[in-house]
Amino acid sequence: MIYELANLILDSWPAFSFLRLINYLTFRAIMAALTAAAFMFIFSRPFILYMHRRGFQDQSRETGLSTHDKSGTPTMGGVLIVSAVVFSMGLWGNWRNPFLQWPMIAMLWHALMGFADDYFKIVRKSGNKGLSEPTKLALQSLFSAGFAWIMVGPLSPVGPDMAVRVYVPFVKVPLFTLHPFIYALFIFLFVIFVSNAVNITDGLDGLAITPSLFVMGVLGVFAYVQGNTIYSAYLFYPYLKGAGELTVFGAAFVGAGLGFLWYNAYPAQIFMGDTGSLAIGGTIAVVSVLLKQEFLFPILGGLFVVEALTSQIQDKIGVRWLGRRLFYRAPLHHDLQHRGIAETKVVIRLWIISGLLAFVALSTLKIR
Repeated sequence: MIYELANLILDSWPAFSFLRLINYLTFRAIMAALTAAAFMFIFSRPFILYMHRRGFQDQSRETGLSTHDKSGTPTMGGVLIVSAVVFSMGLWGNWRNPFLQWPMIAMLWHALMGFADDYFKIVRKSGNKGLSEPTKLALQSLFSAGFAWIMVGPLSPVGPDMAVRVYVPFVKVPLFTLHPFIYALFIFLFVIFVSNAVNITDGLDGLAITPSLFVMGVLGVFAYVQGNTIYSAYLFYPYLKGAGELTVFGAAFVGAGLGFLWYNAYPAQIFMGDTGSLAIGGTIAVVSVLLKQEFLFPILGGLFVVEALTSQIQDKIGVRWLGRRLFYRAPLHHDLQHRGIAETKVVIRLWIISGLLAFVALSTLKIR
């Protein structure tokens, strides 16, 4: 709204030249982050109290750890995160830009799906009785298929030719070009995997949100480089016209995430629930695809990858196929707890690892 209004005023009254600040990505990014953070600090406490009064509290789920029962803490904190980002981008975003439209659609779609899952868990008073796994997979697949189809078609924000080129870290040129159907299938699976990986990681106070901030912050830097003709040419990255808008979006996300962490740090006053974790995962996946950085995610989001793999290996290979556990507990953070490491130490150490991986991912900007 502010972005559109400022440009409208500039077109009509050039004397208001100071409003040209609105066209600088760095200025809008800073303001978007501050706006989202302010939103969180203003509305989080009333939201937490409201959720307490309504009895919208986390439902216990069996993990095999006697110290892990967190039932009674308000959940659905993802509503706050998503609302803060939407409000901030409503003020500072360029909504005509498809690089903003698709992450917002992804965030809202996955948030609504997660909200339904959280709601059913509360109504049924069980952490295992939300949306069924096939239902969630069907809803994720519906979005992923639509997004993949758009990305390889004539309406692709990056262009149909660029969309099917495969870029990997540390290499300056695309490795090869895929058939549109093959690349669409890859996007389809990638979005589903990443959204679920973040969802699986969200198991301890503050564990999922901080690595998400690292990931989105780094992707925001990539967006700034790839959306700039000079920087992209200097660093041998494909120029993506309009991609800089993701810098503003990423900043709004970081502001909202920092505000949420204030209340989600141990001992958590509120959980993001599937409303938040699915929304964050789906958003990260879509931003990675839009920036052609899908193969950076195993480095940048390495923590999410390991959490998802340990969970799936334990469940699908160990329990179902071999009839035995391959880890003491799964996913990774529960295995570390089982080994006697305190929750806060597990979380902070995994934060440190995630931060180091973010630095490695940033290094790929130059080491190519």
